[in-house]
Amino acid sequence: MEFFNFHTHQFTNQPDILELVNQYPLEFDASIPFYSIGIHPWHIKENQIEGELKIIEEKLQTQNCLAIGECGLDKRIEIPLNLQVEVFEKQLALAEKYKKPVVIHCVAAFQEVIEIKKKLKISAPMIIHGYSKNNQLAEQLIVAGFYISFGKYLLRNPDLKTVFQNIPNDRFFLETDTMEENIQQVYELASGYKALNLKELQSIISSNYKRVFERGEE
Repeated sequence: MEFFNFHTHQFTNQPDILELVNQYPLEFDASIPFYSIGIHPWHIKENQIEGELKIIEEKLQTQNCLAIGECGLDKRIEIPLNLQVEVFEKQLALAEKYKKPVVIHCVAAFQEVIEIKKKLKISAPMIIHGYSKNNQLAEQLIVAGFYISFGKYLLRNPDLKTVFQNIPNDRFFLETDTMEENIQQVYELASGYKALNLKELQSIISSNYKRVFERGEE
């Protein structure tokens, strides 16, 4: 793979890009070669949780399922936080059981996510997707053992330049999520910010991919 798109909702099927396509349990598309699957906090429905967790567990045991998620916590929605925490923790337990990384959606609940990781002693890699916050929080997340993925906000917000520059090279990924720009554009900007050429950046992300996504195969 020349490019790795850590999180996308659009499968573009290009031979030089490994795309980690986000899937929902009840809308599963078997034609997508590599994917993550999880219960997004926005889509929690109490009467569906157990059924969805069963589907997730079944898919986690297949080779094409690279990660669980996106899942996490969002304080800006009406779904009660205690229910979100319960669903998130159940998915983290599956991540531990099947040694799969976790794609995390987090809005205004970073301290809670950090605490949950600590409380449950999660060893599975946890990656915050679509990072848009400041240096101080990024440092906290790195110290707590998280990886951080950048995409839309890196392209839209120049203030994120220094945040991204300060992230250790062994702790980041790049993504497109739902935006129209392609992963090559994200790589181009990121390599400029990190003062790397494209090949160097590809090599860094490739080794991060191996560390995070191939750990269960060791």
